Amino acid sequence: MEHKAKRIVSWLKKIYEDEPIPEFEVNARAVDILYKIVEHNEDMDRDISLLIEGMKEKTAEYKAETAHLLNGLTESLDLTPENVSDKAKSYLDVLVKCAMTLETKDTSLSSLFCAITDMSMALYETELKNTELEEELNDTGKKLPIALMLEQQLKEDLSKTEEQLEIDGGKIDRQCQNLKFLSDKTEDFKIRVKAAENKLADLGLDQSLMHESLMLLSEELTDVNKEIEALENEMKTFLDLPPSPSIVKVMIEEVKQQLNAVEAELTKEVGDLVLDMVEPRKCLQ
Repeated sequence: MEHKAKRIVSWLKKIYEDEPIPEFEVNARAVDILYKIVEHNEDMDRDISLLIEGMKEKTAEYKAETAHLLNGLTESLDLTPENVSDKAKSYLDVLVKCAMTLETKDTSLSSLFCAITDMSMALYETELKNTELEEELNDTGKKLPIALMLEQQLKEDLSKTEEQLEIDGGKIDRQCQNLKFLSDKTEDFKIRVKAAENKLADLGLDQSLMHESLMLLSEELTDVNKEIEALENEMKTFLDLPPSPSIVKVMIEEVKQQLNAVEAELTKEVGDLVLDMVEPRKCLQ
């Protein structure tokens, strides 16, 4: 840090010369920032010095070349700047300006022709690019109305979609309200049915007369009818057999007994069911 501070002070003395050096806070952060500024400025000074030296060398070279050319003109053509006519000087000025504009290394015809050729090629390429850009611009101009029409159509479709969404949203809200109403009603009916069942149970109604019990009895009755139908079909098969009086009579009697038993059981269950239904009604009356 001490080394950096000394270098900073030395650089400030060089910058301000005889003027007093401005005071600055001496801490690690301030010293680091000033040291970076010193290094940056010294690098820039070094680069500028090298650039100045290079320019001086180029100036000396150009002066030497100018002197050489003047000597050549004086020796070969006996020309000096003093005895050149104004018209010749104007031509030379035009030639120099052309060389500077074309950025040639000298004013020789080969250099000028090469530069003119390069500029002509560059001009041709620029004109070609301009032509391509004009074609692209024309194509874009043709596509622009179509794009605008599509944009307008999309805006209309979007507006219609938003309107439809609002309508659908209202329908969904109404459906949700109806669903909630039906759910509430269903729950209310369940409560009422349960209360009615409890009330009927308190009045002595047989549980076998409830809906679930009746459904079970209906299923049992369906099964019994299927058994009767099967027995009838079995009896028909026996009736189709060749006549054998003794065997046929026995089998017919067995089938009749089974059929009678099933019918008696069914009649009994139906009678019990009717009695069970009549008795609670009398109690209710």
